[in-house]
Amino acid sequence: MPDQRPAFAGQTRACAEPSEAAFEVSVLAKGLEKPWAVEPLPNGDFLVTEKAGRLRVVSAKGELGAPIAGVPKVDARGQGGLLDVALSPQFESDRVVYFSFSEPRQGGNGTSVARAVLADKALKDVRVLFRVTPTYAGTMHYGSRLAFGPDGMLYVSTGDRSDAPMRKYAQDPKSTLGKIVRLAPDGSKAEIWTSGHRNVQAMAFDPQGRLWVVEHGTRGGDELNRIEKGKNYGWPLVAYGEEYSGQPIPGAVTSKPGYEQPVYYWDPVIAPSGAQFYTGDAFPEWRGSLFTGGLKDRKLVRLTLREGKVAGEEHLLEDRGQRIRDVRQGPDGALYVVTDEADGELWRIAPRR
Repeated sequence: MPDQRPAFAGQTRACAEPSEAAFEVSVLAKGLEKPWAVEPLPNGDFLVTEKAGRLRVVSAKGELGAPIAGVPKVDARGQGGLLDVALSPQFESDRVVYFSFSEPRQGGNGTSVARAVLADKALKDVRVLFRVTPTYAGTMHYGSRLAFGPDGMLYVSTGDRSDAPMRKYAQDPKSTLGKIVRLAPDGSKAEIWTSGHRNVQAMAFDPQGRLWVVEHGTRGGDELNRIEKGKNYGWPLVAYGEEYSGQPIPGAVTSKPGYEQPVYYWDPVIAPSGAQFYTGDAFPEWRGSLFTGGLKDRKLVRLTLREGKVAGEEHLLEDRGQRIRDVRQGPDGALYVVTDEADGELWRIAPRR
């Protein structure tokens, strides 16, 4: 926004930093309906969620399995549906998976997190561990990324539900809307970790064990934030950008004591979804980079971080013209991407042969 100024040099519009990494993209699977998340399995296969409420296994060879039974009913209107999926840290022995979804409820719906045992063709012992409150009759901003931390706890991002009357809950300590929540793997404890978030659909731990999120802002206000316990990230009181109507965000300023500044913000926005710090050997030049999907401009964004700040930005896969919904690193060091399309695809990004 022309009348807004970054709080420090390099907080927005970092220089382009193209890499020399030579890669090729192969389409592993087609025919996925609005896939939302991809989770590599230890054996080389992949778990993929489809927004309509289907969980599938895609084999390492790209064979698309039948929908797995046992997924709870989802409210797939708008931005809702079956959303993220994450493996238990002990998955190879316990076969437990965690997933988030927009759960139909009395009076509306809300983001919920469940766990289940993944059998051959069905989810067994499905149990909802956490329900975001309050419930709301809307179809937007569910947040919903899941990430296990080095502490063995499950971190959950939640959205503010978008509509103006609901935004206040992102600042309400009695509500779990617009928060990062730390959840015990058995659901016995849920703790608000941070507050003041708009709609986090990208979340990842870096190699040092620090949590980062990339969140949807208003127009001119997508943010990269480093998450620290107890901090308030501002929404809707402190934010960059403006409403999509072109009007100012009511009552908001770009800085205020007691509220965190984003490490980086995008103006114009990228509409971020999915995040992965690259730690593999397949692309040494990319090691330490943060990847996030771009829905708006249909690209994969790579950020170079130095001393906790963004030093450069590279845009990849723009020529393919598909909305990037999630990006994950596989055990082989390749990157795997799902595209948010009615006929969605699973891609493998590997070194050029």
